[in-house]
Amino acid sequence: MEVYRYPSRQEWPHICRRAMVEQSKQVEDTVASIINDVATRGEQAVLDYEHRFTGSSIDSLRVTDTELEEAMRSVPEELILAIEAAAANIEKFHAAQRMQPIEVETAPGVHCEQRQLPINTVGLYIPGGNSPLFSTVLMLAVPARLAGCKRIVLCSPANKDGKVHPAILATAGIVGITEIYKTGGAQAIAAMALGTKEIPRVDKIFGPGNRFVMEAKQQVTRLGVAIDMPAGPSEVMVLADDGARLECIAADFLSQAEHGPDSQSILITCSESVIDALPSVIDQQASTLPKRELVEKSLSHSRLVLVKDEEEMMALANDYAPEHLIVAMANWRDLKDRVENAGSVFLGYNTPESAGDYASGTNHTLPTSGYARAYSGVNLDSFMKKVTFQHLTAEGVSSIARTVELMALAEGLDAHARAMTLR
Repeated sequence: MEVYRYPSRQEWPHICRRAMVEQSKQVEDTVASIINDVATRGEQAVLDYEHRFTGSSIDSLRVTDTELEEAMRSVPEELILAIEAAAANIEKFHAAQRMQPIEVETAPGVHCEQRQLPINTVGLYIPGGNSPLFSTVLMLAVPARLAGCKRIVLCSPANKDGKVHPAILATAGIVGITEIYKTGGAQAIAAMALGTKEIPRVDKIFGPGNRFVMEAKQQVTRLGVAIDMPAGPSEVMVLADDGARLECIAADFLSQAEHGPDSQSILITCSESVIDALPSVIDQQASTLPKRELVEKSLSHSRLVLVKDEEEMMALANDYAPEHLIVAMANWRDLKDRVENAGSVFLGYNTPESAGDYASGTNHTLPTSGYARAYSGVNLDSFMKKVTFQHLTAEGVSSIARTVELMALAEGLDAHARAMTLR
């Protein structure tokens, strides 16, 4: 890990630099080729890619009711109960995000409204493989259902036996998602963006994935499909004082590092004792992890930063704009109001980032790579669209007609002015 002691402001851009793998032209071209192939050959192209990438021989992408039932029976009851408990917390928090319609009379006789309406058809992408992210099913399906989306489609890759991971299927069943397809990678994104014989074209695509999936999500936006947000490798920033337990800080570092070799963990502290002692604690814990080699790659571009005071600490945190921000400080109540840029914030000594990943109720689908400066994490609003309405009475025409006429004519848009004048 890189260690910085009282860095100058000129060093901050380097501290805030992400460990991004430069997107190669080969990835872009490969994804474009897959999207074009799905556009041309449809369902058969998706089936061919599944066979090529996973070795599975399937003749239908749709997960059957029997497969769903088998998955529910194969997942341990204790895990089912844990998933149900997490789902209840996520539902409670997201249900509280519902907004009431707005109705305003902006001028005499001019009535304006804003209503939230659900996106009709949404596609949820859930990675499988070595890290089957069944928790992401909860994070996406629960708010989609609460929003009232008419059709919720889930895609997740099958293994070489043609089966989607049972925990993913069981979680989908728990939250009432039954339209599930056995496809992953760029071909799954292409199928949801374009539509195939079985998979419907969706209006918006949600979910994490590898760089091929992320590139595919970016490319299909040119086809008129929305996506949740741009995304990159996962990241955490920890603010810690002398009262924070070193073993907890180390665990937070490593829980993020095990996401992948490009993940990043950063500590900011005003305590010399913390920055001196933490590396050995991290090394000791890392040595016990099954994914040790992967974690070590992540830690190679992680950083420990010693700053002068809390003002510098918060300024650097806001510059970095982390996906996850842990404030392991005694005075977290004072500091939380100074957070400007972060995806999700974890306050106090007893709040690990993993609480939000699974069961606190907040969403774990969050902006990375500094996008927290402008993007929010997935929430109920992500599955809604706001539609405005206006109605003018005769009095309303009188109220704003001259304003409309003058502005339209000044812009050289005579027909706009005439549309009001005629009324």
